[in-house]
Amino acid sequence: MRHAFGFVLGVLLTPALVYGAAWGYVQAGQSFDGTGQAITDRTRIYGAFALLAAVGLVMGVIIVARWASPLVSLVPALALLGLSGYFLVDPGGVLDLPGKVPPAGDLDFGLRMLLGSGIYAMMGLALLMPSWAPRRWGADRDDDAADRDFYNAMHRDRMAR
Repeated sequence: MRHAFGFVLGVLLTPALVYGAAWGYVQAGQSFDGTGQAITDRTRIYGAFALLAAVGLVMGVIIVARWASPLVSLVPALALLGLSGYFLVDPGGVLDLPGKVPPAGDLDFGLRMLLGSGIYAMMGLALLMPSWAPRRWGADRDDDAADRDFYNAMHRDRMAR
């Protein structure tokens, strides 16, 4: 049941992470002038940075949370790495995808830029790491109970000698 819930949560988090990062990137890029080295819209850039920080926070929680099924991070990781691999094989084909998926507009630019710059590949690799931990795939157990079980087993072995 934990892994089924993790799979559903991973499927829901994938577009949230992809679109959140893309929208934050676009909004941040539109709110400053790189040549003039000045912020042109402080409200927009604060919102963009807040959204990018929220995406980073969600990724961090997914990566660090011991209670979460590894599928919570594995599903978005495979999607992001799959898109990045597809980009390397057929850049024109994958860069047409954002135009086919709503909403259109500035968000398409953000999706293309983050994909082409390798940011989605980096996010995918970071999200892939927790799925390699065998502890994540096992049943949810209390660490103190596991430590007590280990101590009791060691104590029984000493007493048997």
